[in-house]
Amino acid sequence: MSSRVEGVVARLHALHPRLIDLSLDRLQDLLTKLGNPERRLPPVIHVAGTNGKGSTCAFLRAMAEAAGMKAHVYTSPHLVRFNERIRLAGDLVTDDVLADALEHIERINAGAPITVFEVITAVAFYLFAANPAEITILEVGLGGRFDATNVIPRPAATAITSISIDHREFLGTTLGAIAFEKAGILKPGIPCALGQQPREARDTIALHAEKIGAPLLARDAAWTIAPTATGLAYRSATTSVALPPPSLPGPHQHDNAGIAITALRAAFPHIPHAAIATGIATAEWPARMQRLTGRLAALLPENWDLYLDGGHNPGAGLVLAEQLRAWSDRPTHLIVGMKQSKDSSEFLRPMLPHAATLWAVAEPGQHLALHVEAIIAASGNIARPGPTVADALRAIPRTNTPARVLICGSLYLAGEILKLDAR
Repeated sequence: MSSRVEGVVARLHALHPRLIDLSLDRLQDLLTKLGNPERRLPPVIHVAGTNGKGSTCAFLRAMAEAAGMKAHVYTSPHLVRFNERIRLAGDLVTDDVLADALEHIERINAGAPITVFEVITAVAFYLFAANPAEITILEVGLGGRFDATNVIPRPAATAITSISIDHREFLGTTLGAIAFEKAGILKPGIPCALGQQPREARDTIALHAEKIGAPLLARDAAWTIAPTATGLAYRSATTSVALPPPSLPGPHQHDNAGIAITALRAAFPHIPHAAIATGIATAEWPARMQRLTGRLAALLPENWDLYLDGGHNPGAGLVLAEQLRAWSDRPTHLIVGMKQSKDSSEFLRPMLPHAATLWAVAEPGQHLALHVEAIIAASGNIARPGPTVADALRAIPRTNTPARVLICGSLYLAGEILKLDAR
């Protein structure tokens, strides 16, 4: 982050005592002062969910760009650089453009109470409205109904990815309550692409969609996606396309790819099949089962593989356990670092039977890192202390056979690991 950007962000933190405060009023007041840029965006696809939002946005961008479209993209959080949150017509926003926009909006806001996320959202809308593009891809920050991104009056399509228990303190303690918050992005008459869901979440979303008159394009009802000998097969009432294997690994990415295709075709019915296939095969999204090959990977034997994933909640634990089962051809060692307030026990529980060893870590620069001792306790005292990732990588017992190591548990940890691996 540039010094100018750091300065504005530091000043903004002082304007509101809480990092997260779900509300639309403060941002709507600021957007009104800015001339309502959120009403002048290229067609918007709005993406909510617990897990898979970022991957779905990555597939959307890759397919749109393969079709020759320029895409604005707003995602969160960033892993290494603040600029990762905003893409202008395909390119990450530059330090100077971001700093200029932040300082302008800081002046317009004139000291009124507002959260940093709300200001960054306003910055994204301000820049998107001022720069030509053919599509806008918006990832919900938290929840949906009262998330700052939910000021878009009429998106071209919405999408909801996999829902599981997370952020109980803001969204509720049941799948139904959380699904209701996610469903808050639905708009009357606007199609919503819905991925595979637990029944309670699916029924809640379906009921809300019916109540407000939002066409629901649900998996296994409006569309299907399934593995084939050569990749994937996607089918809907209007589309049947053979796809190559997704660039983002893991069976859960099949669902995210299908959601992205469904939402994009709902917003742009004439998107070419070739662009869909190219986008699915080339999408990039860091820290989603990403193989590392840098400095940290060099601490392992040559025939070992090192992977990084930002999964951090019970739903992600189930997905990662499925991947570990698919990796049964060789031992997999887990290195886990988590954020405070996350349900560490439920995240770890499905993975424990598939881990050759488990290591608990907390990196020095990791935001709100859970103490190593707490992770060990959550594992039922199975985990060993790293206490850092490099320490754990050096301590994993060596064998003469190939093995894998997976680092997971927190997007904040993932950001620190990407920095370390690149040094």
